Amino acid sequence: LSSLKKFDEIKKANQAAAKKLVEDQLSSSSEDDDEDAELKQGKILDKTFTIYTSQTDGDASELERTRQYMNEAFQSGAMTCLICIASVKRNQAVWSCCGCFCIFHLVCIQKWAKDSLFLVSSPLTDDDFGKKDYPWPCPKCRFEYKRSETPSRYYCYCGKVENPTVDPWLVPHSCGQICEREFKPSCGHKCLLLCHPGPCPPCPKMVTTTCHCKKAKPVPRRCSAKEWSCRLPCGRTLLCGQHACENPCHAGDCQPCPRVSKQRCICGRQTAERLCASPQWQCDQVCGKCLPCGNHTCEQVCHAGPCGDCPRSGKRSCPCGKTKFTLPCTEDVPTCGDSCDKVLECGIHKCSQRCHRGPCEICRQEVEKQCRCGKHTKRMPCHKPYLCETKCTKIRDCQKHQCRRKCCSGNCPPCDQVCGRTLGCRNHKCPSGCHRGSCNPCPETVDVKCNCGKTVIKVPCGRERTIKPPKCKQLCSRPPTCHHSTQEKHYCHFGRCPPCRQPCQKTLTCGHLCPVSCHDEALVKQTGLHQSAGPWEQPTEPAFIQTALPCPPCEVPIPVECLGQHEVSPLPCHSANPYSCKRFCGRLLDCQNHTCMKECHHVTKLNSSADGKKVGPECSQCEEECTKPRPAGCPHRCVLPCHPGDCPSCLQMLKIKCHCKLSVLYIECLKLTCADLKEKELLVSCRNQCPKELPCGHRCKEICHSGSCPLNCSQKVKLRCLCKRLKKEVQCSKIQEGQVSLECDALCKEMKRKAYEIKEAEAKAALEEEKRRQQAELEAFENRLKGRRKNKRRKDEVEVEQSSWQKYKNLIMLPVFGVAVVMV
Repeated sequence: LSSLKKFDEIKKANQAAAKKLVEDQLSSSSEDDDEDAELKQGKILDKTFTIYTSQTDGDASELERTRQYMNEAFQSGAMTCLICIASVKRNQAVWSCCGCFCIFHLVCIQKWAKDSLFLVSSPLTDDDFGKKDYPWPCPKCRFEYKRSETPSRYYCYCGKVENPTVDPWLVPHSCGQICEREFKPSCGHKCLLLCHPGPCPPCPKMVTTTCHCKKAKPVPRRCSAKEWSCRLPCGRTLLCGQHACENPCHAGDCQPCPRVSKQRCICGRQTAERLCASPQWQCDQVCGKCLPCGNHTCEQVCHAGPCGDCPRSGKRSCPCGKTKFTLPCTEDVPTCGDSCDKVLECGIHKCSQRCHRGPCEICRQEVEKQCRCGKHTKRMPCHKPYLCETKCTKIRDCQKHQCRRKCCSGNCPPCDQVCGRTLGCRNHKCPSGCHRGSCNPCPETVDVKCNCGKTVIKVPCGRERTIKPPKCKQLCSRPPTCHHSTQEKHYCHFGRCPPCRQPCQKTLTCGHLCPVSCHDEALVKQTGLHQSAGPWEQPTEPAFIQTALPCPPCEVPIPVECLGQHEVSPLPCHSANPYSCKRFCGRLLDCQNHTCMKECHHVTKLNSSADGKKVGPECSQCEEECTKPRPAGCPHRCVLPCHPGDCPSCLQMLKIKCHCKLSVLYIECLKLTCADLKEKELLVSCRNQCPKELPCGHRCKEICHSGSCPLNCSQKVKLRCLCKRLKKEVQCSKIQEGQVSLECDALCKEMKRKAYEIKEAEAKAALEEEKRRQQAELEAFENRLKGRRKNKRRKDEVEVEQSSWQKYKNLIMLPVFGVAVVMV
């Protein structure tokens, strides 16, 4: 009830708005009444869809197809029958396709259906004429209709009213009632628009619905978009029975479980990782279980359930099936000895062998065979097919091409070639297979636009050359052909724009604006272009060409100064030229010390903002030398003649030595004189390492500098303790200042003590040795004094003396080893 009440309110508002617009149209006296009517109809349509969406909260984007069909219905010449390629008028009976909603003349679609049924059910292509209900297709979308669905009466779009009356207040071919067609897909509601062409918009009804997984609370949504997802995990148990669906809330059944788990095969012998979605699988092992007979094993591959009885138990037949035997399963069935008599593969003859095991041999009997086309016969083995080389000369169903198939049986296949004939539109070719009769009309549509392209109507392909372009109410957007930035406002059109009537307003050479009308496209008469051949030749009319005329000379009087700007006189603008007053120029020269002594002359202004009395290039030049003092420290003079202001910077080079006196540097005088102490220090430096040595003996690490080198030497040196065992790297400056010293540790003292003890022992041993040697010499001397008998053969025995370490090493090493053993 509430929706009907809203619909009535909308309907009344639309009727009132339409009536008001039509009254305004009738009272208008403009010459473009038809264009204004079409524009107002477009506004009515836009307002209708706006009210429809605002009152029912519908989505305007889903109404685009319906809006397009209704626009074509309102515009004259926009709706075209694709069969006869003619415009569909308001008072003609039409039929609308339920698939593509394209509109055709009722007579045209009836003829189309009749011709289509005749071509499909022709006795030349099918023997079952009259027995089957062949369909006929829509000329545009090829949607198939039954023979019984051939239209015979003229109905409105919604199908309620037969032969609807022509009403200028309604959409053409509409009954004006509520559509009430069920929405597709069906939702239980009906369309609320008036009887209209094209598809019904999506259902705008509000329903309370929940999400796919039923977890979220029900919310109000459009019936056309009532299915929605809460984006939470689904959570339903999958078919594997172990895992839950992890996908977001979705419609329909859950996808198979993507996880992998260990699954046993059907027989349970093997285990493998497989998808949970397919747990049933077979391994390659033969069952091998003992059958109930106890003699044979099961030969089935990995199966479930019991193996069953032995296949060789019970009554068994011989190979030919004529005799049955009851034998144990361990014995094979013997052959019966009778003929086999099984039908061979040819289906005519029987096997003549005795009862045998295995397949029967091929049929080798010679028979007289006829080929498939029935023109030739030949005697040959029964199992071999016979196809002759004769090509079929019958015309296929297209009635254009021959069959050309070898040994054809007469049932020729359909033609497989493409038609390729140019369609009536002369732009495309027929893409269908080769067929009889005329080709289907071109299904393409072409946009016919106005000059600016904002007003568009769709027409069938081929009609764009005969359809008149639509009239456009948009302003012409072409750029002006004259010098004006904008042109006079006029509607969109074809051809040249009307001539410009605005004031010229061009800036003349004098700076004033041209006051006459625009003359960029003026018509000028051409004379003297053609010479008459004689007095008998008739004079021709003068030719006019469109050309741009120059602006007339400016007549505005303006004051003019003399060349030297000494006096001002009024002169006409087009003849106003500066003149000389014969006075001295008197301008101050650039040196600011002298004036120009030339006669009043023209002076070029070097800068628009410069002083009017400033000297120019035409004035005389000062030729004296500059005598201004130079900056402190610069020995050069100014190279310019007499000039105002400061002298230019000195760019000559000075040759000086660096701080370390090893390199010769060339420095600009300007840099050296303008630099402060720090900058001079950097300029005079050669950027190399200072060659001087520090008091510690190392070389100075600084870059070439002035003055004495810094005493903080950063060179790393090794510092040792007194016993020379410990060492350490420290800066040289710290050693010079006495900040760092390296003392001996306890181990050093212990080693020093042991060395001292060894040295004392060696000294004591050496003293003892010296005493023993002296005692030996004394004894030898005394023996010589006693006059011992000399041996006849004298041999000098050289005694090798041992060192003190070899003599006393045992005494020293034994205590040391004892102490080490005790520590261990």
